[in-house]
Amino acid sequence: MYAVIETGGKQYKVANGDVVYVEKLDAENDSTVDFKVVAVSTDAGFQAGAPYVEGAKVTGKVIKTGKAKKVTVFTYKPKKSKKRKIGHRQFYTKVQIESIDA
Repeated sequence: MYAVIETGGKQYKVANGDVVYVEKLDAENDSTVDFKVVAVSTDAGFQAGAPYVEGAKVTGKVIKTGKAKKVTVFTYKPKKSKKRKIGHRQFYTKVQIESIDA
C-alpha cells in the first residue's frame, strides 16, 4: 500500500514507515501531521482524486526540523566586473509516515 501526498507545493510517494524530508511545516517535534492525499493504491486497486481523494488520510510524526546543506550561488556579468557570491540553506521537516487510511 502506498499513497501520493502533497505538501509544500511538491508531491511525494510514501508508504508506511517511510521517512520523508519535506518543506518546513509549522509543527513541533513529536507531533502528528495530516497530509492531503492525491492518490492511493491499496489491495482493492488504485484511486486518484480530483484534486484530492475523499476519505483518504495519511498521518505522520514530526521527527525534527532543521536546515539542509549550504548551496553556493554565484552570479556574474562578463566584462563588467560585476560578481556576487551568496549561500542558501533551505529549511526542512523530517517526517516519519505512521499510517495510510483509504
